[in-house]
Amino acid sequence: MNPRKPDALSTLMDAAVQAQLLRATAARPEQDVRPWPVVLMTAFGAWLAALPLMLMLGLMLGSFLERGIGTYIVAALALAAACTVLRLRSVSLFVEQLAIPGLLVGGGLLGYALFRDLHSQLAALLLGLTCLLFAVILARDWLRVLLGFAACALLALCGVSSHQSWSFNSDPTSLFIAWLLALGVWLGVHWVQKASYGDGRGAAAAAYIESVSTGWVLAVLAGLIMWSGKTFLLGASMGDGWVSDMADEVATRRQPWQFQLLQGISVALAIAAAFWAQHRWPSLRQLPALGVAIVLTVLAWFMPALGPVLLILAFCVTSARLRVATAAALAAAWVIGGFYYQLAWPLASKALVLAVAGLVLAALSWLAARGAVRKLVDQAGGMELSAPHGRLVRPGVLASLLVVLAVANIGIWQKEKLISDGQPVFIALAPADPRSLMQGDFMRLNFLALNAFDAVTMHGERVKRPYIVLARDERGIATVQGLHEGKPLAPGQFLMQLTPKDGRWALVTDAWYFKEGEAARWEKARYGEFRVMPDGRALLVGMRGEHLEAL
Repeated sequence: MNPRKPDALSTLMDAAVQAQLLRATAARPEQDVRPWPVVLMTAFGAWLAALPLMLMLGLMLGSFLERGIGTYIVAALALAAACTVLRLRSVSLFVEQLAIPGLLVGGGLLGYALFRDLHSQLAALLLGLTCLLFAVILARDWLRVLLGFAACALLALCGVSSHQSWSFNSDPTSLFIAWLLALGVWLGVHWVQKASYGDGRGAAAAAYIESVSTGWVLAVLAGLIMWSGKTFLLGASMGDGWVSDMADEVATRRQPWQFQLLQGISVALAIAAAFWAQHRWPSLRQLPALGVAIVLTVLAWFMPALGPVLLILAFCVTSARLRVATAAALAAAWVIGGFYYQLAWPLASKALVLAVAGLVLAALSWLAARGAVRKLVDQAGGMELSAPHGRLVRPGVLASLLVVLAVANIGIWQKEKLISDGQPVFIALAPADPRSLMQGDFMRLNFLALNAFDAVTMHGERVKRPYIVLARDERGIATVQGLHEGKPLAPGQFLMQLTPKDGRWALVTDAWYFKEGEAARWEKARYGEFRVMPDGRALLVGMRGEHLEAL
């Protein structure tokens, strides 16, 4: 059978399709197939070579960069040179990486000049638009992600109300609204991308939108994390000043209606996230998934930053943007952990909310697992599942439970023995304003006897847990005699082991925890009450007043 000859119309259509594919391929940036260790080492060498040269150039220009139009001229030259090098395809890897410091220096100088000469909000607006412009010029996906991140951060901060200059804490409510507007822009841009370029047309524009929007939404997640404050345990280990507690400030210092407004927005976004996930994945229209959505919506009421994060998570998971979805999941965990530090809520109430949420999620997981097991049994024709490892599950769980209980009870027994057998000792607290000692539900301790000790070394040698020698008077008040150097103790002397805390030595601990609402009771503390064993182990058991009265 002879094949049918193609007519002129089909030939023209095939040619048009092929031309469109060629244009899309040409517009798409070339993928970097160079091994990343080679790129990393080359970049490191390029930075080592470029930074001293730029530092020398800055010292030579000096006042020319500090004021006037000279800053703009040097910034424009640095940006133009960097963009020219980065757009070249035949340039070597070393020269390409030399352009990255130039791009940073040019952008930094431009930002310095704009913030120097203009109002901070207008400067942030112009710098954010500049980042979007350079994302068009530089067809590198990773650069576009970084520029999208910077553009979102700068443009979102333009909405923060400030009378003189911008600051993180100037207006937390406006900052939260700004992040919501940035989230709305991100969703709108993706809708435009799908509507306009979903059929394969405009590959270059679609690639630009995808890369820049990735950095944009990562900036939104980072902003919501910063807004929610410290997360559970991480805040105590990393200090109090590295992230602001804007959510707590809105809840405690602002008008109640502002926080309630943010709560309502968060709940609405959490509901939208649930509907979107069930719309894209109909298999989620079941009782366990609905229960999880309800629990997360309730949590979004208590944590205003959770609702926007859940919407980002739902959108990215259902659109196969797994890297951004992972970042959103981590952000959601951070926000939930930050609920612990919201001082507007009593600790018992916060614990009850999270405990109830955990129990509900556990029950839903059990129901979902039970249904899955029944389905497997039905599919197997009712056969008994007798895998060898199945018989070891219950004994393994029981053994783990016994080990946990044994470890916990041994620790309790040791502490009880120390309290009953240790000799009572009172050590004076360093003078301090009690109001500066109160931080939530604990009190910072600073014992007067330890102020003279070095936090790292003893006689020039690094030590882990040194011992100090103390002497106790007739009332039980101890005074420090010095570090223990291995010599025999004199009558009336005893040892105590020091503990490293935040670069300083502490006696057992540097904090005294108490029930919320009892701060006034412990403001009168002047001595710490310890129980000390002969081997130097000690335990802080209470606080005493000026005349050693129990508090």
